[in-house]
Amino acid sequence: MNHTKGGLVIFTANSHPSSRELGKRIADVHQQTRVQIQESVRGKDVFVIQTVSKDVNTTIMEMLIMVYACRTSCARSITGVLPYFPYSKQCKMRKRGSIVSKLIASMMCKAGLTHLITMDLHQKEIQGFFNIPVDNLRASPFLLQYIQEEIPDYRNAVIVAKSPASAKRAQSFAERLRLGIAVIHGEAQDAESDQVDGRHSPPTVKTTGAIHPSMEIPLLIPKEKPPITVVGDVGGRIAIIVDDIIDDVDSFVAAAETLKERGAYKIFVMATHGILSSEAPRFIEESAIDEVVVTNTIPHELQKLQCPKIKTVDISMILSEAIRRIHNGESMSYLFRNIGVDD
Repeated sequence: MNHTKGGLVIFTANSHPSSRELGKRIADVHQQTRVQIQESVRGKDVFVIQTVSKDVNTTIMEMLIMVYACRTSCARSITGVLPYFPYSKQCKMRKRGSIVSKLIASMMCKAGLTHLITMDLHQKEIQGFFNIPVDNLRASPFLLQYIQEEIPDYRNAVIVAKSPASAKRAQSFAERLRLGIAVIHGEAQDAESDQVDGRHSPPTVKTTGAIHPSMEIPLLIPKEKPPITVVGDVGGRIAIIVDDIIDDVDSFVAAAETLKERGAYKIFVMATHGILSSEAPRFIEESAIDEVVVTNTIPHELQKLQCPKIKTVDISMILSEAIRRIHNGESMSYLFRNIGVDD
């Protein structure tokens, strides 16, 4: 779908059923994506909106081809609008792996992107992977508004971080709502722990060929997490677990069970990006979680049909305002009012 007005052209790719009627043609020829711009974009500001579908790789490739097609058609500027930045969790070196977020950023810049609008990057440092301006919008104002309007007795709530890594986000929510905070510590080792980082995994066989025989590099003592504990009082209160992404819900389900055992009588889970892959809807439905609240940065209509506990907060307003301001050359600072470093 494309909309043209006063030198502004907005294209939406077909990663979501609502965007299938395009002003351009994307054809699948021998599993290859072909893009043809059906109108002139010469000298215009082009905005390419792309959500992330189940087939992430096709989504990325489709956007790259669209951006490159606009670039070769002499568009004045090309702004990518990705509410959820794909591969954002792969932003650190893991053993002999790669930093895929850096690769995706380089590909987008090379294709011709001149600006990127996204929301709640998994790590804010990902902005440094780009050599173009990146506006990392925040969904927290919408989630905070949902808490205040849809949870009548939210004053009796406590904001929960399901791991110490989420404590800063939980603290930000708690300070804005004037609520207490609790942190769950000692959960099972997850995929983003330091232990899977290659820099913390010394070789199993001791080798001394590369160093002087009289020298020995000390080995780092391996981490050992204590039994699960909850730092903070949740007894007789509403527990609101906050995070940026909900994908594999095992850790959230385990956290909800722990909070239930500690006396929490209602449990909410809130996040910006609801990937909710695999059997997530079924696990949520069968868990102690009362409600899962996510934004519509990623389409999840099917998951909502499978699990009525999943609720959606619309954030399209802030994305449309960002597009308007960038096209008109207005300041973006209005969209970042009261946003701190830890938000």
